Amino acid sequence: MTRALELTGVTKTFGALRAVDALDLAVPHGQICGFIGPSGAGKTTAIRLIMSILFPDSGSVSVLGHPSALDAKDSIGYLPEERGVYRKMRVGAFLRYIGALKGVPADAAETRASQLLARLNLAEVLNKKCEELSKGMLQRVQLVATIINTPDLLILDEPFSGLDPVSVQLLKALVLAEHARGATVLFSTHIMAQAEELCDRVVMIHKGRKVLDEPMAGLRRQYDTRSLHYEPLDPTAEVTSLRRLPGIERVEATSTGAYLVRLMPGTDPATAMRAVTTAVPPARIELARVRLEDVFVRLVAQDTDGSAGALRADLQGLGPAGGAA
Repeated sequence: MTRALELTGVTKTFGALRAVDALDLAVPHGQICGFIGPSGAGKTTAIRLIMSILFPDSGSVSVLGHPSALDAKDSIGYLPEERGVYRKMRVGAFLRYIGALKGVPADAAETRASQLLARLNLAEVLNKKCEELSKGMLQRVQLVATIINTPDLLILDEPFSGLDPVSVQLLKALVLAEHARGATVLFSTHIMAQAEELCDRVVMIHKGRKVLDEPMAGLRRQYDTRSLHYEPLDPTAEVTSLRRLPGIERVEATSTGAYLVRLMPGTDPATAMRAVTTAVPPARIELARVRLEDVFVRLVAQDTDGSAGALRADLQGLGPAGGAA
């Protein structure tokens, strides 16, 4: 399979800070690749290197077969972390202008803009000024501007940052539709749950270095949690008895009122599930899926200046949003 995007040994420093450190990245055509790590990991710097906004100190970049994104700009859709619009322009005029910059005829840009805005529940804003829209509406308009040219490569840097849940779901659906159309997607986020939901593959970076590069399916096999997600049918049920069942290592309460039942090495999950179900009837019981947050903390906690708790907070979107991304 040919590659839409390839970085080989890319390094970028700012004074004493090595923001990107000998980064290798290969994204095949047609893949959704999650580019993940906490705030300050180097994700945004790497994306700016891909987009030829910055240039590497060493290493090489290939974008859609070209040595520079500038040579393929009409085939790329890029949504930067720091976004903006021409606030005095009307939405339709703004989208036609962005389309013209990307080589899209005005009539085609207007037709596509109208279709995309309708999918995002924004059909009525075409003739409104950008400054009249809410933040969530503006971010949806900015995604439309990003894909107005029907790009072959879509690069999204923290696309859901600060959005309400409804806007997040609308934008996710549109990203998936672009992927189904054939676009390659590089999706940067520090919130691991978003990557779990959308991506075929994940590349994790920490302090500018790649620490993991795996398909999601292989990741789940490699980092099998050997745990059951369990919710008792009776919320007041006594679950301490589960700890005495064969093959159960421990039972951990979660913040949602459910429990994580950890299994001993070699325990058959199906056997454990039957034993738990018999002991305390469940409202729900299932094999817990591996979480990228857990994998990341396991890989880098020993190399993190702060506590594992602080790292988890950042990965869940609860920590500080500042820092060199």
